[in-house]
Amino acid sequence: MGQEESSCNSGSILLAFLLGGVVGAGVALLMAPKPGQETREQIKKLADEAKEKAEAYIEDVKSKAATVVEKGKELLEKEKTVISAAIDAGKEAYEKEKG
Repeated sequence: MGQEESSCNSGSILLAFLLGGVVGAGVALLMAPKPGQETREQIKKLADEAKEKAEAYIEDVKSKAATVVEKGKELLEKEKTVISAAIDAGKEAYEKEKG
């Protein structure tokens, strides 16, 4: 699971970097000597872009999480089968010794 944790951590860093860039760009726009309407349009455009990137990131994380959960279910089912077989073998050995 180290690789999944690493990719999630990298993704978090990337998201933080992108959001920081958007905030910085927004502050720069507010400080720039432009008409209010033009500034508001640029801020709206940046906000829309940030929203799209965040949604794409969320979908990527959901996809990776679903993959990890599915692998976990498969592993659990496999282990369950092994444990059941071991229990059955133990019961059989006990019955042989008893009988």
